[in-house]
Amino acid sequence: MEQQKKSYRTAFIFLTVLFFLWGFITVLVDSLIPRLREVFTLSYFEAGMVQFAFFGAYFLLSIPAGWLLSKIGYKKGIVLGLFTMATGCLLFWPAASYRVFGVFMLGYFILAGGITILQVAANPYVTILGPASTASSRLNLSQAFNSLGTAIAPAIGALFILSDKVMTKDEIAFMTEAERVKYYASEAAAVQTPFVGIAIFIILIGLVFFFVNLPKVSDTEASNDYGVVLKNKNLIMGAFGIFFYVGAEVAIGSYMVNYFLSLNLPDVVRETPFMRTLAEWILSSGVTTSTDMAVVGVFVTFYWTGAMIGRFIGSYLTKIINPGTVLGVFAACAIGLVLISNLSTGLVAMWTLIAVGLFNSIMFPTIFSLALEGLGDNKPQGSGVLCTMIVGGAIIPPAFGFLTDSYGFSLALVLVMLCYGYIMFFGFKHKRAEIAV
Repeated sequence: MEQQKKSYRTAFIFLTVLFFLWGFITVLVDSLIPRLREVFTLSYFEAGMVQFAFFGAYFLLSIPAGWLLSKIGYKKGIVLGLFTMATGCLLFWPAASYRVFGVFMLGYFILAGGITILQVAANPYVTILGPASTASSRLNLSQAFNSLGTAIAPAIGALFILSDKVMTKDEIAFMTEAERVKYYASEAAAVQTPFVGIAIFIILIGLVFFFVNLPKVSDTEASNDYGVVLKNKNLIMGAFGIFFYVGAEVAIGSYMVNYFLSLNLPDVVRETPFMRTLAEWILSSGVTTSTDMAVVGVFVTFYWTGAMIGRFIGSYLTKIINPGTVLGVFAACAIGLVLISNLSTGLVAMWTLIAVGLFNSIMFPTIFSLALEGLGDNKPQGSGVLCTMIVGGAIIPPAFGFLTDSYGFSLALVLVMLCYGYIMFFGFKHKRAEIAV
């Protein structure tokens, strides 16, 4: 028994490294967009298609990944996911060298496909490396390191990918042919160097997983009968929870800067000593010379950092309190904060919306682990269904944007509150179901 605990602990540590890795890479790619617009001479719409490639991979590949995992097992699935990610990163080299946007999109889709396989494999694997009663706690802890990766990535991206000035099209037009060739070569290198380095690191991690002994958690092959899996009411409810959670989180994160600008917060930040000091601590230049977008944009960092802190706290809370209760309470707090922000102005409106990140923290891992309960050997298929619903991040934000364009932020924020309302319902319903059992 002690040997099994040690084996589970080792596997958990290795898996947590993966959570950090895919969180880091997912956000690091965001740093590429300013570069890509110049390297490939893209419109904003074309640059925005990068995110559609990411969510498209989840939508198209999650269920096939679940089927594949039931055939080859979690360990081989993790190794396959890692080598798929490395292949995607390596494709950035020819894409940047030859400035072919289609090759980059293919590379990013393959990279996202590898992350999808890892998500489908690693999330359920963490839940079964120990007692079912602490599954939510383990997944929250692993996801906390995923958030650590997302928090570090922007700084690394700024240091290595966005460290030098990105020329405008007009500036490039005034260059001589030799200067232009030299500039494009340096732009390509700015993309190639970090991602080739990441590819090498991923390959090394893949080799470690190939040779390390991971505990075998099941000897029975799943049926791969999705008809049976889809009849599980708890799984389907959890799948919609994932859909609404990802949609709400991405919508708030994507439109937060625009929301702050609509509230005329840049001037408030400049005129408030504490806020001014905080902004200048993060910004490389002062708030006086920085654009309005930069002045309020730095505070989005606190939204994502809150998610990281909350997951470490949530790992403990879901260990000592019914996870359904924690989920329901956190969702209720998120609704309250969005409502306060919607009904207020100034710094109150700003910080209450930022604070939503803290309560977002435990939602994905807790919904995921609760939705997989009772699936047994069909957890890979259940994980595939849940990861497919991450597509909410591609559907809710455009709906939020449409409501904002048509009726303003006040109504759009109601959509977010409805998303959290469903999550609160799922959490408290799951808690009642456990009590009934």
